[in-house]
Amino acid sequence: MADRADFKRSLDSYQAGRGRFRILEVPDLRYLMVDGHGDPNTTPLFAEGIEALYPVAYKLKFASRRELGRDYVVPPLEGLWWARDMEAFTVARDKSRWDWTLMLMVPDWIDPDMVTAAAQEAGRRNRPTRLDDVRLEELSEGRCVQTLHVGSFDEEAEVLARMHDGFIPEHGLRMVGRHHEVYLSDARRTAPEKLRTILRQPVTDR
Repeated sequence: MADRADFKRSLDSYQAGRGRFRILEVPDLRYLMVDGHGDPNTTPLFAEGIEALYPVAYKLKFASRRELGRDYVVPPLEGLWWARDMEAFTVARDKSRWDWTLMLMVPDWIDPDMVTAAAQEAGRRNRPTRLDDVRLEELSEGRCVQTLHVGSFDEEAEVLARMHDGFIPEHGLRMVGRHHEVYLSDARRTAPEKLRTILRQPVTDR
């Protein structure tokens, strides 16, 4: 059996430096996704979304290793975030107004039938509440600006303001698409001040 693929190490889109904004091309990638709305700290939909994604992701990993002889590390949790007024992120930080999509990346050799089978298997015991909400979808972001934030999620606002209001317009770009976060740390086991999160924003020419 081949070595385990680790996309967090091999994909450039998972690389970012603290205090440094960079422009990169993100390839089209497929994800297990589940949607929600509201404050992630208070709405049960958020935790239930995570609890639905991971069993499917690990059933896929095991099926890939067993049926295809291809093993891989399940990539980190990711999230798309948006609101009708994007100042809800950088100024007001009104989390009750946030919409979000939680995601786990799936290798390109996984086909939809394997996802369907993995979801069915994940539901046989202790069926996750939101299992039926999980879907497979391709995300096409293209050109993006991203950086690494180290610290609590509530301290992201200053970094995002510098990205949105400084770096992006200064480079003749404008924002498109949705704010994207990649959670390199496990928030359940990591102190808030040590959390490592990639902050990404799709952009296009002005």
